[in-house]
Amino acid sequence: MRSVAEPRPAIIINPISGAAGRPGDDRVKAEMAVAQLEARGLAGEVFVTEHPGHARELARGAMGRGATVVVAWGGDGTMNEVASALIGTQTVLALIPNGSGNGLARELGVPLRAEAAWALAFDGRDRRIDTATLDAVPFVNVAGVGLDARVAHRFAAHGHRRRGLLGYIDAAIRELLVPETDVRTLRSTEGALTGCFVMVALANSCQYGNGAVIAAGARLDDGLLDVVAIETRSVPALAWQARRLFSGTLAQAPGVHTRQVSWLDIESEALMLCHVDGEPLPGRRRAQVRVLPASLSVRGAVSS
Repeated sequence: MRSVAEPRPAIIINPISGAAGRPGDDRVKAEMAVAQLEARGLAGEVFVTEHPGHARELARGAMGRGATVVVAWGGDGTMNEVASALIGTQTVLALIPNGSGNGLARELGVPLRAEAAWALAFDGRDRRIDTATLDAVPFVNVAGVGLDARVAHRFAAHGHRRRGLLGYIDAAIRELLVPETDVRTLRSTEGALTGCFVMVALANSCQYGNGAVIAAGARLDDGLLDVVAIETRSVPALAWQARRLFSGTLAQAPGVHTRQVSWLDIESEALMLCHVDGEPLPGRRRAQVRVLPASLSVRGAVSS
């Protein structure tokens, strides 16, 4: 529940999230954030990120100065950086979504319209949710190895030229045309699973963003990750199967294996590209995934 103490917010802005990073966006967004604080009579801090990892540094500094809520204004990458600093604390994460997918914001019921999102950031309900780690790197929404990680790497490599759902679809099509088959072994509380998987998704919430549902049954506060392992198939079969992302029926498709786990070890004969909340990680042959139950306080429209 919300504290009765006077809130001490910090607002962290990623000026290049969204469709484009236009000149002057940092100043405009900072002025808007200051106006939001002044309209509510709150004394808070406003920061603009300058480089990858900066949001994490700023969040840690704000907590050290007594911030009770940190507002992340940006996309899933900004959310991930801020959240990684707040995990295991009582400081609350609030979101002003301005990214390409906004998966966590959608799951928490945070409006994509800025004015409504600001109101929720200051007056929404607080709840504790799970987070997880992939080789000690935290994530909140969805992580993965294989195809979705390759898409994340391609998307990041092309910068901000083409954002949003169409950008992801374009990257996914291009990656589907690149043959890659790995034998991967999954070991978890549910036993071992070995096969040729084009991707293994690790879902803390149900969707990547933009309504693309990877694990319809995933819940943010059940202490478990939903693992979705998709067997390697022909490109037309995978492309046809992908439509199920937008109907929430992927688990019903042929060659899709699902399980709920509190921990997971992944092994591969070849290097696996990885991502956490859409942020690329270097390739590896082994990965350890661990759930951190009720480790993060978030603010949204959905009560626990």
